[in-house]
Amino acid sequence: MLKYDIVSDKVTYFFESATRVLLSFLILAIMSGILIGVGYTLYDLRLIFSSDFHDFFRRLLVNALTVLAMVEVFRTALAYFSEGRVKVTYIIDTVIVTVLTEVMAFWYRDMQWEKLAMLISLVLSLAVVRVVAVRFSPKQAREDL
Repeated sequence: MLKYDIVSDKVTYFFESATRVLLSFLILAIMSGILIGVGYTLYDLRLIFSSDFHDFFRRLLVNALTVLAMVEVFRTALAYFSEGRVKVTYIIDTVIVTVLTEVMAFWYRDMQWEKLAMLISLVLSLAVVRVVAVRFSPKQAREDL
């Protein structure tokens, strides 16, 4: 039984070390994506003089929301790095920001009411899941004990 514990500990240590190394590379890639997204958004500021205001504001809004979605993914990766688990609320926040980015992109196009109703129901259901996740979080359960 002792030999099994030693092997199990080594495998666990290897897995955790490999995960941390890969997560470090992922964090660097996410940071690069955020920096490139901010640069691209700043570069699109030139469109204020050469395009329609609606097109300019749509691009600016979609770019900003995409960068915010990447920030949420970054928060999720850092939470896993520090706590060893992924918080459901971070994932839900990321999905909500991404869906809202799509809603904003559709704002400037004609859209069928079925698709709009589907997006609204998705955002509402994600909001409900987020409230339930915060209300019944493991941290809250530990505080109640």
